[in-house]
Amino acid sequence: MTVDDTGSGQGAHPAPDGDPRPAEAGNPRAAESGSADAGSEKPDEPDLGEDSNPLALRLEQLILGADRRYTPFQAARSAGVSMELASRFWRAMGFPDIGQAKALTEADVLALRRLAGLVEAGLLSEAMAVQVARSTGQTTARLAEWQIDSFLEGLTEPPEPGMTRTEVTYPLVELLLPELEEFLVYVWRRQLAAATGRVVQAADDEEMVDRRLAVGFADLVGFTRLTRRMEEEELGELVEAFETTAADLVAAHGGRLIKTLGDEVLYAADDAGTAAEIALRLIETMANDETMPELRVGIAFGTVTTRMGDVFGTTVNLASRLTSIAPRDAVLVDGALAEELVRTGDAPASETEAAALAEKAEKEGEEPPAYRFALQPMWQRPVRGLGIVEPWLLARRS
Repeated sequence: MTVDDTGSGQGAHPAPDGDPRPAEAGNPRAAESGSADAGSEKPDEPDLGEDSNPLALRLEQLILGADRRYTPFQAARSAGVSMELASRFWRAMGFPDIGQAKALTEADVLALRRLAGLVEAGLLSEAMAVQVARSTGQTTARLAEWQIDSFLEGLTEPPEPGMTRTEVTYPLVELLLPELEEFLVYVWRRQLAAATGRVVQAADDEEMVDRRLAVGFADLVGFTRLTRRMEEEELGELVEAFETTAADLVAAHGGRLIKTLGDEVLYAADDAGTAAEIALRLIETMANDETMPELRVGIAFGTVTTRMGDVFGTTVNLASRLTSIAPRDAVLVDGALAEELVRTGDAPASETEAAALAEKAEKEGEEPPAYRFALQPMWQRPVRGLGIVEPWLLARRS
């Protein structure tokens, strides 16, 4: 929650004996008294808009597992951190400004204490701790919104006439909460193990941060026109079907879905062959679905900077530009990815060379090279911000 970071005034509770400083290393007296002050007061229910609804308060207490008992200033003081640092953490997690309302719990204090402890121990810099808070907040915020909008909405349909959706919500959350919490931790550990494994296999320390990846964009053709013709519900179902199909295909074939942007998905793969296979699978799958618009894909290969689960750099920009000029139901790749496919034996340098090798193998009674992909050079063209590029049309070999 973003808070008033003045630390005094606007409802802030000063420390005893006129000492207004928040508890920090140089002010242990404020830390001791701050915890006692906050803990001795009875929890109240401040008017915070929709939170003043009794059911909303009961659900909040059920989910958080604790009562409201601290103002932001009291929470920072009890955690032994400055209001400035507490404000940075809360803002990074994406919570709204609550001024100095008494709305925080023991869990909020513990979270502040843990993050600050990692900084004090030298395990994380302050900037990195804020990044941890921001990336976790952004990811879980999206997950929570999806669960409420889609998941819980369907499950809270009243089972009997006369019952309201509200009456069903509390017992449902009570049953689901521990199971979903365990599942969330399981998936996070699995993803963390996979990500760690990929990083430690990097060739050197520099590549652990700036890595060579294949990056692909897949974009629905004519999506803007569709938004004018389709009802909102139909459009939402189409986008969900596209994102679900793309996510499943990317994961099944060894790629990683970086993000979805409605009519566009961004994915990455450690090698060129995996990225190319995913691109062609996407085109083939969407082409067989009459409800889906046509698709175009652009892929580039090179050094990529990763931050907070996203990817940045010239390679990403080039993949995006290639997508914008790709023909319908086709895949364009850059020269670096084409070279990588040739180097790994996934595609021939040219069809003339492929034919010559096949003829030679036939004469010698051997199996010809088994190429997965075909590459066709396209006309060089200027690409905004990237100069002249020579795209290659990627296809599957029969």
